[in-house]
Amino acid sequence: MRKTLISLAALAFVAGPALAEPAALDTRIEALARSWDHVNYEVQGAAKVTQLVAIAAQADTLSKQYPNKAEPLIWKGIALSTEAGAKGGMGALGLAKEAKANLEKAEKLDASALNGSIYTSLGSLYYQVPGFPVGFGDKDKARAYLKKALAINPNGVDSNYFYGDFLFQQGQIAEAEKALQKALAAPARPGREVADRGRRADVTALLAKVRAKKG
Repeated sequence: MRKTLISLAALAFVAGPALAEPAALDTRIEALARSWDHVNYEVQGAAKVTQLVAIAAQADTLSKQYPNKAEPLIWKGIALSTEAGAKGGMGALGLAKEAKANLEKAEKLDASALNGSIYTSLGSLYYQVPGFPVGFGDKDKARAYLKKALAINPNGVDSNYFYGDFLFQQGQIAEAEKALQKALAAPARPGREVADRGRRADVTALLAKVRAKKG
């Protein structure tokens, strides 16, 4: 597949009739997103892994409360894949496989949920995980999923960043630069300021590598 986590307190779920209201799900999904933003970009070391485990558990609870909704499964998959990246090594492969399974389940419920995040996440897993016989990595599948993500969210910062990163790793330097420039021009996401700031820093750093490669 980055400080006390104050925002996790907002993820405490309230049992009762309110769970039947769509607004309740939206509020909880937004809380998951803000919590992940904080952990991914502002927490380091062992605390990062611990807090990602907590986010995945919250998303799992929410997926059981809303079994027909894709969004909780997507965030569980994202949290698991981020945890895999934070841990690294062979021990991360099981987490990556679990993340993939949750994302594939979400795809069956609503492939376009969260602006194509399913395909962005699956694509990034497929090009970052080792291939056979160690893992399930597959560059062709990665490209196909990342293009599906762009079809749903052509101007998104994440969809263009991960496609640009994939292209860079494949040696397609000119195409990578175009995707990353598009990522920098992506519109801001209200409520996701931490994620936008962090991702733009990722884009800028990768774009510098791309331009250095161009010479």
